[in-house]
Amino acid sequence: MKVAYVTTYNAQDVHQWSGLGYYIAQSLTDQAISLDYIGPLKDKLIHKVIRKSKRHYHELFGERYLRDPEPLILKDYAHQVSQKLARSQSDLIFSVTSNSIAYLETSKPVAFYADATFAGLNSSYPHYSQLCQETVRDWHRMEQLALHKSSLAIYASDWAAQTAVNHYKADPDKVKVVPFGANLENSWALDEVQSVIKARPSDVCKFLFLGVDWFRKGGDIAFNVVKMLNASGLKAELTVVGCQPVLDEPLPDFVRPLGFISKSTQAGKEEILRLLAESHFLILPTRAECYGLVFCEANALGVPCIATHVGGVPTIIKEDINGRLFDPAAEVSEYCQYITDIFTNYSRYQQLALSAFHEYQTRLNWSVAGKTLKGLLMDL
Repeated sequence: MKVAYVTTYNAQDVHQWSGLGYYIAQSLTDQAISLDYIGPLKDKLIHKVIRKSKRHYHELFGERYLRDPEPLILKDYAHQVSQKLARSQSDLIFSVTSNSIAYLETSKPVAFYADATFAGLNSSYPHYSQLCQETVRDWHRMEQLALHKSSLAIYASDWAAQTAVNHYKADPDKVKVVPFGANLENSWALDEVQSVIKARPSDVCKFLFLGVDWFRKGGDIAFNVVKMLNASGLKAELTVVGCQPVLDEPLPDFVRPLGFISKSTQAGKEEILRLLAESHFLILPTRAECYGLVFCEANALGVPCIATHVGGVPTIIKEDINGRLFDPAAEVSEYCQYITDIFTNYSRYQQLALSAFHEYQTRLNWSVAGKTLKGLLMDL
């Protein structure tokens, strides 16, 4: 089977779009699927002209215009894809996200793989609020067209799939869920993870907060959890990576801010893996999240996750199997009670950590995703 693999960017560059296009492609080629890369697509002069001509929305009305669903740009993308398909011997078209195939005219079967719909983003993310009506209208239309033209709509989470069915009335039979895997180049073996878990201290609970947006990712909640744990007598530390803590008080000794560590360098990747391996929990009480690849990566090192029941996170985190989800409005004391119960019975913590690794091995890796994708595409 030969697949036309469509992305707007260079999918052979692991640094593009958090590496997702790269790892999805690798998961397919590992299943002996031949890929014909249709991308990157060119960002033409007209795209920049359109963007500049729409600045009046913000200047006059305080509304935001986003170019992502602009019909003229999407039609140009579709035209570029059509031109490249004319030279391709592919059996079907597989697009990472739906934007480049919304206006595509083809007789070949079309499938796409995405982490969210606009309906989900619009209701969850501050970045997608206060949009001008033109952007809202065009984005809903783009989603509707892509779902109508595709024979298969694959989403990374149950949340995203459900918004496709509920909001856009997509045929449930063609909407599927395939969780993204951890973006790791090498998997750790069970004995290695067991050694890592065993090496974690039992006299201090180490938390890792990993996110570039302190408030959206729930950094304030994470800080208050660790602060309350210390006040209650359970010694705890919080390492912050990706951003600087925003606090109404001096930085306490139990908080260690490391700033942004780039995963685009080998040294940066190794440092993040080391920090994960040393941590008892990844704590990310996020207020909005399409998916959360970092949860999969934490599980790959036997690190359970403390998070919130929002967006696509529940597809990854299963209660008391690889972590715990809390209601976004939960009190800090609820987090602390759970963590204290687990950590003060340290053998129970170690069992949870091994269970988290098992979830990575059986569900949350690209090998499993690739096999599932192959089965879906073969059926198509």
